[in-house]
Amino acid sequence: MILKQTIKKIKDNPRKLFLIDGVGALVSAFMLGVVLVRLEHIFGVPVQTLYLLAFLPVLFAVYDFYSYREGKDKLGVLLKGIAIMNIGYCLLSIGLAFYHHEVISYLGWAYIVIEIMIVVVIAILELKVAKNTGLQETV
Repeated sequence: MILKQTIKKIKDNPRKLFLIDGVGALVSAFMLGVVLVRLEHIFGVPVQTLYLLAFLPVLFAVYDFYSYREGKDKLGVLLKGIAIMNIGYCLLSIGLAFYHHEVISYLGWAYIVIEIMIVVVIAILELKVAKNTGLQETV
């Protein structure tokens, strides 16, 4: 129900999704690249992995803010693009978590799972809004 209401609100101004995603990406980058790095002994995720996972959201934020500013004519395609990147990021996160499963603590797993859940919800919302924009171009 909440998702339907959110889709309805965003449908009036779907470009706002880029701002939401971009700000979220910057928060993720900060959490992974600064907070979790300093607390590696608590979360257990290796620093190099955290830096990789922090770098990608920075790229996504650049994409989001560019799309918000310049993507009026290709809104559906750009929303679909960031949704696919977000899903890929989630798959990479899961893969790296399983690769490092021996050192990741329960708090580390909790962080990863919660972040993935949030990103997947946003990606689903982006795909639904992209489908409903009627502005999808074929690439």
